[in-house]
Amino acid sequence: MKISLFDFKLPKELIAQEQIKPRDHSRLLILDKIKNKIAHKHFYDLPDYLTANDVLVLNETKVFPARLYGNKKTGGKVEVLLTEKQVRGNWLALIGARNLKIGDSIYFAKKLEAKITAVISPTGGSPSGRDGKTKQIKFNLSGKKLESIIDNIGHTPLPPYIKTKDSAKIKKDYQTIYAKSSGSAAAPTAGLHFTDKILKQLAKQGVKIFKVTLHVGLGTFAPVEVEDIKKHQIHHEWASIDKRTADVLNKLKKANKNIIAVGTTSARTLEAFSTKAGQLKSGSKWVDIYIYPGYQYKFIDDLLTNFHLPKSSLLFMVSALASREFILKAYQKAVAKKYRFFSFGDAMLISKDRLK
Repeated sequence: MKISLFDFKLPKELIAQEQIKPRDHSRLLILDKIKNKIAHKHFYDLPDYLTANDVLVLNETKVFPARLYGNKKTGGKVEVLLTEKQVRGNWLALIGARNLKIGDSIYFAKKLEAKITAVISPTGGSPSGRDGKTKQIKFNLSGKKLESIIDNIGHTPLPPYIKTKDSAKIKKDYQTIYAKSSGSAAAPTAGLHFTDKILKQLAKQGVKIFKVTLHVGLGTFAPVEVEDIKKHQIHHEWASIDKRTADVLNKLKKANKNIIAVGTTSARTLEAFSTKAGQLKSGSKWVDIYIYPGYQYKFIDDLLTNFHLPKSSLLFMVSALASREFILKAYQKAVAKKYRFFSFGDAMLISKDRLK
């Protein structure tokens, strides 16, 4: 399947640079894949389209300030982007200074130091290091002390298409209101639209709400550089579902409740932990599920998601839930109606039988 089939024209001015306030005033495109219909609403209208038969699954990962600025021993400035947490103070990181080698140290504020312990080759074990630019570093601290200092001196790792400078406001905006488990280098952006009011309203209507965890890596922004999308090497991410959540979701699925994944991250988690028979397993593991047209979803029914980059693995993924043609038709209508795109942009509900 050629990557050119997933291209579309997007005016730069439609790439959202900041969050709509209030959060639930973003727009919502509802796509009914059964009736082949599209409706244009706002996110605060979501409760009008969900019932007690619906189950929402949210990703409670928390974005941490993964971009650090330090200095070499010579005083030269170094930018470090933490990409993957390992054990005992070890991290994989993209490091801006090319002349640093194994054994060299980087010095940060608050007396934090990191020593380069390995260079990850293009054939290394971590997908985040397949370009050969990733290095393994070991901090002089670990655990809660390290986390506290990173939270204090780190900067929000905004996607490359967001040109807004980091600030306390951006740190808050680029975080879901239910974020709990720190570890993401990017936000699960479909969840950014939710407010306490919306969640309470949905719960009052009988909509069941559950949470899983998937720590989003920078690989989610990696461009697809192959002509045949089937040959793309997908990144891996750490995900977790606790036993109680898996057990209850399995019962709800068996009772024919409608499972709605909030975001592609929740969808990847549910699908990666699901058996071929559609039975959800609990646990924690690295997942590298790659979903593109032809994939048959085993656990989720509907998907609440933002609008994605042209020729991206996330666009492939949503095109597997509805047809590629219908998804691109919806995108064209969104462009024509000047929807806001990408991380701080508007939302889409890919569903069935919700529009009259």
